[in-house]
Amino acid sequence: MITSPKINNTNFIKKKLKLGELRYNNQYIVVVFNEGIDVNFDNFGEIADIIKSQYGTRPFGFISNRINSYSIDLSDAEKFNKMFPNAKACAIVAHNSITERIFEIEERFFKFNRRAFRNIDDAIDWVEDTLSNL
Repeated sequence: MITSPKINNTNFIKKKLKLGELRYNNQYIVVVFNEGIDVNFDNFGEIADIIKSQYGTRPFGFISNRINSYSIDLSDAEKFNKMFPNAKACAIVAHNSITERIFEIEERFFKFNRRAFRNIDDAIDWVEDTLSNL
């Protein structure tokens, strides 16, 4: 579940998909992936379709609120890098030190402008600020 006054009190579209819960507006998407899933290029299709239809080639932000434990197939990182060159701000909300360490490993594979935060509101502020300065 995604909880923040910045999301809950504004105009976001909400969707539940096989991979998890999404909320998105005209600037960025917030995702909470389901517990225990393996995110890879093949099963990311539903989310990729939403990103492509919502943002096209416009710059957008992506926030992963890592409430649950899940894995990302890092061998697919280059495919994600190529598919989303317009992802200009990618925030990870790490709720513990283990998730922060995982983020550090992922940094070596993903080429997006990425940053880790400890709460969703700080992540939202950074994404909004980054996108407004493009």
